[in-house]
Amino acid sequence: MASSTQHRVYIPTNARANHYLLAEITPSDDFYTSFTNIDSCYNRIAKQLFASCDEYELHNVHLLANDKLPVVRFHDESYQLETAKQMLFFYNPRYHEAHKLHYTPTCKSKKIRLLFLATGDDLRASSAQFHSKVQKVLDNLQSQLFIEQPQFKLRDHQHLTYDLFAKNKGCNQSYGYKLRSLYPRYLARQCKIPAEHAEMTYATFSVQVSRGIKTQFQSLINKNNYTDFYNYFATSFKDCCERYALTHGAMVANGARPIVRNSQIDKNDGNAELQKISFDVNGTATQIHIFFNAEKLVESLHFVIVATHKDKHEMGYGRFMNQVEKTIHAMCSELAINKERQDLSVRFFQHISYPY
Repeated sequence: MASSTQHRVYIPTNARANHYLLAEITPSDDFYTSFTNIDSCYNRIAKQLFASCDEYELHNVHLLANDKLPVVRFHDESYQLETAKQMLFFYNPRYHEAHKLHYTPTCKSKKIRLLFLATGDDLRASSAQFHSKVQKVLDNLQSQLFIEQPQFKLRDHQHLTYDLFAKNKGCNQSYGYKLRSLYPRYLARQCKIPAEHAEMTYATFSVQVSRGIKTQFQSLINKNNYTDFYNYFATSFKDCCERYALTHGAMVANGARPIVRNSQIDKNDGNAELQKISFDVNGTATQIHIFFNAEKLVESLHFVIVATHKDKHEMGYGRFMNQVEKTIHAMCSELAINKERQDLSVRFFQHISYPY
């Protein structure tokens, strides 16, 4: 019993789930030239895509031909917002549906991205079925439209988001999750995933640079730069990770959003909006990355903790998330955070990707 409890993490019942699949393809020049113009190409893909989605009851699907990275978040209202580098999708899986084409007229996109957003009440329970439906849509597109074109790169993203201090705000009910790995979970439900695939599992959390934090660290902030302020949090993060045997992580305090990647595929890179951080999840050496802009005081400090090969258990990632929560509590124990009034959002991410 003790062993089973050790591999469960108790997450508040008001946690929010998201699940989406992103299929990317880089068509050949011949594909584009087979259409009258770029706009007619995009509209033809959209027509074929959405017809197939109707057939397989996929109710919230977007075609992106603008070379922007899609970011998906839960929200009670439906929004699609664009920045220079990102396409932000906010939606509630229980209520929101859409079939939309997003593109820049007359402009050829380097990649065509198909974004499939899960809908319904229990996304984790129906995740394998949702993945299988997307595979069938891609089969149709490959046989009818993308003939003799490169394979899609299919990425499956699932996350759970919850307030670490939910109990302090009166939410006393929780559910024990084992957080099983996606591959065995899908195979058990007859969803076929190639043996050759990549997986990433990690957690993120953010510390708001609130009025209380600014007051607490006034002596470190009232200088010509913020190096000492950021170094305090970097040191605290490293020490707490070491205490709870977490070896792969990052702090991002340069105004960018952290994007986690496998080092076998991508290297560290960044721009004004996005900070790509690459990890070797099979490596045993400590990999803690720190990014900050000493001349800028950010609104939020973003932290990432990545599960490695040693954190992967047959029962799931429950033990890993318990270590993550202990790390966050240890970091926040000395910070001026009002747990009854301020949220500390933790996100647990599971990704699996493969050529399709």
